[in-house]
Amino acid sequence: MRNPKRVLAASTLVAEALVVFFATLAATALHREEQTSYLVAGGVVALLCVLCAGMLRSRAGYALGWVLQAVIVASGFVVPEAFRWTMVGIGVAFAGIWWGCLHVGTRVERERDLVARGLAERPPEGS
Repeated sequence: MRNPKRVLAASTLVAEALVVFFATLAATALHREEQTSYLVAGGVVALLCVLCAGMLRSRAGYALGWVLQAVIVASGFVVPEAFRWTMVGIGVAFAGIWWGCLHVGTRVERERDLVARGLAERPPEGS
């Protein structure tokens, strides 16, 4: 059976990678002087989100996920001013989604373990 916390967190990171990629394209359209640096930085962050989704088998993957959430929120302060608060809002929203996925996923795992233990302790039917 799949780990619900990992599935939720990985889905969030992949969706976040897409949003970061498209936000990078929007930022480059608004600020053509620094187009290359925005494309490189946004591409690296989007790629790290996808790589982190694959690293969620270990605690390091979840720690990197938190670091990425902070980086994405902070990136709102380096994009053009017209796009600043939108990017900060997107970062905060995804950080909240990330926290929610970890919280709900952990709860589902715990409840699934309780049910499995209860079924294992139950006497076989027909005894």
